Amino acid sequence: MNTLVIWGAASGLGAAMLEYFYHQDINVIAVVRDPNKNPRLAQLGITRLTCDALDNKQVQESLAAIPTDAWVISTMGSFQTDTPVDYIGHRHLINALENNNIRRFLLITSLGCGDSWQYLSDRAKLVFGASLREKSLAESWLKTSRLNYTILRPGGLKDGGITESGNLSQNTEIHGLIHRSEVARLTHQLLQDEASIGQIYQCVDPSLT
Repeated sequence: MNTLVIWGAASGLGAAMLEYFYHQDINVIAVVRDPNKNPRLAQLGITRLTCDALDNKQVQESLAAIPTDAWVISTMGSFQTDTPVDYIGHRHLINALENNNIRRFLLITSLGCGDSWQYLSDRAKLVFGASLREKSLAESWLKTSRLNYTILRPGGLKDGGITESGNLSQNTEIHGLIHRSEVARLTHQLLQDEASIGQIYQCVDPSLT
């Protein structure tokens, strides 16, 4: 695999991605807004770039420091903030990837985005709706780009180890949970499969309740 760049690697799913791909002996670059938020970056000796994706200039400067053959993953997201990164940050990133001729990009969003919105309960729409709409806008911007993209929508995220029982699916109603490390494993699988380019997947782990 080429150099892998993870946007949003300071916490949550991005931090789990970082741990997974580091232990796969893959050259990882972490892009974070606050490098002090994840001490593992320094402990593992990970190359890191500091960038606030809401600042278009910072995004462009970060992309200029990334190899053109890199593969890029974004787990960026925000919940109930005044300035969410989900759409504008990804719009900046997608545009900069195109401008720098960096083509392979995998975007992590969530169940409930895009055409899966119809399957959400009214309560989920009330609590998570604003964030999911922002992520859906990011998906739409990406789908009309020139990038070799894949979109992955995981279910409810939990901490825990790799289970090898997470399922990828398309175009069907699903609900459930999945460990962050298992999402990382499935992401690796999708990046290695050229048939995933231009596709949208969802994932949950039926072994979790």
